[in-house]
Amino acid sequence: MEDPHPHRSSCSALSIPDLAEGDGGSLPSGSDGRLSSINSSIRLFSEGEPIPMLKRAVPRIDSLDAEAMTIAALPNPATKERAFMHAVHMTFRTIGLVYSDMGTSPLYVYSSTFNKFDVDNDGFLDILGALSIIIYTFTLIPFLKYVLVVLHAKGTEEQLKGLIPNRQQADDELSNFKILVPTQRLERALSLKERLERHTGFKTALLIMALLGVSLVICNGILTPSISVTSAVSGLTVAVPALPEGGVVGIAVALLLVLFGLQGFGTGKISGIYGPVMFLWFASLAAIGIYNIFKYDSSVFRAFNPAFIYIFFKRNGRKAWHAMGGLALCITGGEIMLADFGELSARSIQIAFSVVVYPCLLLSYIGQAAYLLDNPQMTNNVFYSSVPGVLLWPLILLATSAAMLASRSIILTAFSVVKMAVALDCFPRVKIIHTSKRVMGQVYIPVANGFLMIMCVIVTACIRSVYQIGHAYCTAVLGDMLVTTGFFTIIMVMIWQTSRVVAFGFVVVIGAVELLYFTAILLDVQYGGWIPLISSFFLVIVMYVWHYGTRMKYQSEVDQRISIDYMLELGSNLGTIRVPGIGLLYNELVRGVPAIFGYFMKSLPAIHSTIVFVCIKFVPVPVVPQSERFLFRRVCPRNYHLFRCVVRYGYKDVHKENHYIFEQLLLQSLETFVQKDAQEFALECNSVGVESDGSETDLSAPPEFYLNQAGSKDPLTVPLLESDTMQCLETLIDQSVESSFSDVPSGAPSSAALDEDAVMELEAIRDAKASGVAYLLGHAEVRAKKESCFIKKLVINYFYAFLSRNSRATSEDMSVPHTHLIEVGMTYMV
Repeated sequence: MEDPHPHRSSCSALSIPDLAEGDGGSLPSGSDGRLSSINSSIRLFSEGEPIPMLKRAVPRIDSLDAEAMTIAALPNPATKERAFMHAVHMTFRTIGLVYSDMGTSPLYVYSSTFNKFDVDNDGFLDILGALSIIIYTFTLIPFLKYVLVVLHAKGTEEQLKGLIPNRQQADDELSNFKILVPTQRLERALSLKERLERHTGFKTALLIMALLGVSLVICNGILTPSISVTSAVSGLTVAVPALPEGGVVGIAVALLLVLFGLQGFGTGKISGIYGPVMFLWFASLAAIGIYNIFKYDSSVFRAFNPAFIYIFFKRNGRKAWHAMGGLALCITGGEIMLADFGELSARSIQIAFSVVVYPCLLLSYIGQAAYLLDNPQMTNNVFYSSVPGVLLWPLILLATSAAMLASRSIILTAFSVVKMAVALDCFPRVKIIHTSKRVMGQVYIPVANGFLMIMCVIVTACIRSVYQIGHAYCTAVLGDMLVTTGFFTIIMVMIWQTSRVVAFGFVVVIGAVELLYFTAILLDVQYGGWIPLISSFFLVIVMYVWHYGTRMKYQSEVDQRISIDYMLELGSNLGTIRVPGIGLLYNELVRGVPAIFGYFMKSLPAIHSTIVFVCIKFVPVPVVPQSERFLFRRVCPRNYHLFRCVVRYGYKDVHKENHYIFEQLLLQSLETFVQKDAQEFALECNSVGVESDGSETDLSAPPEFYLNQAGSKDPLTVPLLESDTMQCLETLIDQSVESSFSDVPSGAPSSAALDEDAVMELEAIRDAKASGVAYLLGHAEVRAKKESCFIKKLVINYFYAFLSRNSRATSEDMSVPHTHLIEVGMTYMV
């Protein structure tokens, strides 16, 4: 355990904790994040002479974990929600960013449905049946599932934790579990959580499901531009009948190249046209739908009778199942509601769908069905055939613009999920460019953009058929929706503590409908459905291999840590020469001394006077405030000048500081830590009292500790029941802090209030800072042991090694200049 208060010469009593490095100072594996009451024997020294042993009932916790539990980036989702009027203001922008993909569905739904479906003399029953399926599917999936239910989880998305290698117990404390009053449902949720965490196979299955969801979103980034742009351009065959199919495909490919070429500029410069263009598009859909209803057949509203669904399947049998693949296209784009577009709130997404998107799209589908009732032979290109001739050319231009915007939205969504996967060590490191200084979440990934462009052009040029591209697109969308339903059911049970009846009903109703559609699509898997299946399988393999190799590498680093006992034997000079300067040694460990540090000591003739072990860590919250970015602790006694620094980023944070700015922020935080560390120790020495039973009580311990001691109540489940006691303890400690720091201005403690050793340490740090900062990076490789099985050797020695060589280097991510960089290579055998 890294002690925040090692040897002190300025205090009459000097505490020396047990420095055995067994588990790096972490809690026992069975503690599950709960504070344990451990009676520690503390030997006190005074001027180097031992005095009698004293008993102190202090919980043995990692102080770095305790401080990590105070992230201010986790406000109550209810208070985080934007005001209603601001959400209304954002609705206009939401229509353009979120619903552009769903808004282009009327271009190809009916054409794909009746592509291989002959409408006979009684075809009005088939048309009404298809419309009835569209109405209830569109109401059940996008409206009921996403708008009314799933979007409520968007504010608690930080509670979905990946299998992050360097997770700490403190990360689990960031969950909603700590702020809920104990109930039977909460106990059930906690019990289920513990059982799942002990079951390795289930955690692996969840990981594969999550990777599958990410891969299907990436596949959507390939297929959405292809089908949207091709369908929009297909209107030229109605306006110019002599135009060959190859001409349409050529125009679509040219537009796709322009689309992907503009991705690097972000959405900032053109975001102003998203809302107006898409609002005009939705208004046009509604207007043309109303026009068709009154001109052709107003009896089309009979389709609201669900009996036509039964008639549709009874009349057509297996043909009806094949038609389901085209009908499912009406719900495509629903998954984008959960994407990260920065400033858009769940409320604005809900308002936009309920007020604009839902009624306009329903009117469009109903209007096209009315046109088909009067013209059953015009199933090839229903949308453009139903448009009045005078509006055909303007609508082709508007549809093409809407398709381009829809494609940009899904591409941004693919970039967003790739960024989050990289942050969770589930995707190889790639270059990520933040395209907006004002809005988080808008990123551009050159490698992903190039991959999507190549695949999209290949699909468009080779397949050509909107029907087959639609089947491929629908396979990816429904697969992603099934994954979302599965994870959301877990959220309902474990986080929301929803009753089992409601959770089961959600799975039965929503899951059954999605599974029904997915099964129907698999019947025609040869007509394009194989494209996302093969692509997602390849992507899942890549992501799982990367995640597995990263975990093996981290576990090797943990197993080969240098013990604190060995560091103490070396002495403060670490068995080498210490020269002025600061060395920032990057590693993934959150505790202990990394093995790579030993290689640096052996390889370099001298080592810097101040060493900081820096761990870049992504915590499962969206954003970490800059004021809480850095957490510091000492690794060895004060005269060693060794520190641990955990640099925390949320998975939506912009991890792209200039290296000079990063150095200044880190070193400023280090100086603040040294000052507060000295003052807190002085306070601790003054605040140790003796209870009636003769045992010591340390008022500097966290208030949660006292609650844990009072009746052995678990703070994980009863944090709100002892609010009076908590407030009393916090007030007592605050008063002690104020009395000790009364002469110290806020924000920057005065060196006058520090002891002589602390002042000397600060001067040493500033002298080292003036001498320069060097980045110490370990280039670690992993190799499978000779006795490992063939599969493991293949995965580690070839697949993971190939991904590591071709992924972005750590020094590139941090923008470290080569003149400040020192690298040492080592190999871990796993």
